[in-house]
Amino acid sequence: MEIFRAPRVTLIARPEFIEPEHLRVQWQGPASAGERLAEFAGRICYMSQNNPANRSTAEYLENIKKQGHGSVLEHAVYVLLIEGISRSCSHELVRHRAGFGYSQLSQRYVDESHAAFVLPPALLGDAPLEAEWEKEVTEAQAAYVRAVEALMQRYAWITDKVHRRKVAREAARSVLPNATEVKIVVSANARAWRTMLELRTSEGAELEIRRMAIACLRVLQREASALFSDFEIYVADDKQDAARVAFHKV
Repeated sequence: MEIFRAPRVTLIARPEFIEPEHLRVQWQGPASAGERLAEFAGRICYMSQNNPANRSTAEYLENIKKQGHGSVLEHAVYVLLIEGISRSCSHELVRHRAGFGYSQLSQRYVDESHAAFVLPPALLGDAPLEAEWEKEVTEAQAAYVRAVEALMQRYAWITDKVHRRKVAREAARSVLPNATEVKIVVSANARAWRTMLELRTSEGAELEIRRMAIACLRVLQREASALFSDFEIYVADDKQDAARVAFHKV
């Protein structure tokens, strides 16, 4: 049985920017496609492609965030594969709707007899608590396996094996804990990511989703630093990573 002690976040899609030849911008400084796209969208509003202030893309987007003109960030969409989070965590994540899209592993179709589980951050480092938790999730997984086997026999009259497995698994999953690991593909525009990250990286956020949000923030800062540069990661009083943002609700 695999136990996750930290999430795994992978960037799987980023924006592609195709600059129109008749509206060339006088770019300054290096930038990613998503950053260029946001700047181009902002400059369209005022037809300032000649860059009169001679700003780099990073400087331009810093001013955009300072002024709160977050609408231009909505054009840059980033897609992350998030693994190693619990179903309770993913159910908190999917509450963020505006600007987000989700595709999540289905327990109704996937065999969870070899499922992984996510150790809650609050238990990390406490050997007795970890041992008790592992015992409980092991027992729950065993109960799931027994239920699937019994239900497969009960519904043996269903000739379609795929449908029979679905009937068995959708009932048996009821005994699996919230700690069962899930994989989810999450797409969101940069403005939506910023809103989620501001809420979920704060010290008041639940520990697991805070840990996940920090992992997402690190990936997004590497990919498009100018869009997320005003987030500062620090160690909070509870010894866990948290983040603060300079420009709120951009």
